[in-house]
Order: sequence, then structure tokens, then C-alpha cells
Amino acid sequence: MKLTPEVVAKMIDLSCVRATSTASEIIEMVNSANEYGFGQVSVLQSFLPFTKNLLKSAPGVRLIGNVSFPSGSDSTSIKVQQAKEMLAVGCDEIDMVMNIGKLRSGEITEVEEDVRSVVETVKPTPIKIIIECMYLTKSEIEAACEICVRTGATFIKTGTGWTARGSTVEDIRLIKSFVGNRIQIKASGGIRDLDTLVAMYREGARRFGINMLSGKKILNELLNLGGCIDV
Repeated sequence: MKLTPEVVAKMIDLSCVRATSTASEIIEMVNSANEYGFGQVSVLQSFLPFTKNLLKSAPGVRLIGNVSFPSGSDSTSIKVQQAKEMLAVGCDEIDMVMNIGKLRSGEITEVEEDVRSVVETVKPTPIKIIIECMYLTKSEIEAACEICVRTGATFIKTGTGWTARGSTVEDIRLIKSFVGNRIQIKASGGIRDLDTLVAMYREGARRFGINMLSGKKILNELLNLGGCIDV
């Protein structure tokens, strides 16, 4: 497999999902996505209509909505309603935060039913389940992975990017050891250079949640290396 700037850009979800993210920052992100060919942009729910309108001038860029972000603690009915609203706005993909507190409490059945309700609501729209592996033990990560697989989610996503540490290559390797090829993996948080992205790709990640500045930096690094990496 050859990683070219075009291939890498399509695997990147540019994110602008901080509580402090502004409309002007989202405009800048959408313009960068259009200029560099990034595949997706991700914003918080209140900015979805605004961002969808901006994307009229960037038809190749897909819109991601975030359900129960960043805590995952909303009730199932609220998560389902959020997802329905996001589909109505025109989101192309959905990212949803798993109920981490319930998972860590051992309430696996309740967590699985919660995830399944949203997965079924959005079908056939791709959905990524955020498991915040930075907060979990190895056995809890395994349990979270199995929930994602059983419910038919499209991706497992490592984290929101709001945690004290970002995703690591070791996180991807561990998740891959649990899921094999049964589900895809998205790495998110702390991915700021090409070396990290390539290392995560080699361990099994196929999508990457990255902020705008880091995304542009990664593509420029790849161009400076001749525009192609064999993996």
C-alpha cells in the first residue's frame, strides 16, 4: 500500500469540537478541507446546520455529527433524538460516545443496548463508537470492542480528544488484537505528525481524527518526503 497525500487526506477527519470552537474557526477548517482534499469535517451539534451550508462550496467533504459528546452519559432516548436530528441536517457520518461510566460499572448489557439503539437508528449511515480507551483497563477495552462489533458499528474510535492524553500506537495495537478484521479502527487525539499517523496505520487504524493545523502539517510532511510512503 502506498500512502500518498490524496490517500492520507481522505482518511483524516478534521475536527473543531472544543467547547470554545467558534464559527470563524469552522470556516477556516472547511476552507482547509476543501483546499487540501480532507475527507471529513467534524463539529459539535449546534454548528451542524452552519457547517452543512459551508460545505455547499466543498462538495467532496463529508460532515460528521457527534452524539452525546464528550461525556457519553446522555440517556438512550436523547442519543437517538440527537442522531435523528443530525441525519435530518444531512450528516454523512455519526460519531457517538459510549457511556463510559456505565461500562466501567460493569453494566455491559445496558451499554450494549444503548449503542445498538443509535446504530439501528442511523443505518445505513456509517457510525463510529468512541470508547475513550485512555480511561479504561485492558479488560474494559476488550469489553467495549466486543460491544462495538456485536452492535454492527462501522468503526471503533479511540477517544474524543478531550482526555489528558491522546491516542497511542499501543492503543491501536491493543484494539486490533481484540477485533482483528471484524470492525474498522479510528484513532483520535494527539496525532500531530506523519510518523505517528503512519505507525498507527501499520497497526490497523484506517481513519484519523486530527485538528486542522496538525492535518495540514502532516500532509506537508508527506509532500516534503516526496509525496509517497510504502506501508
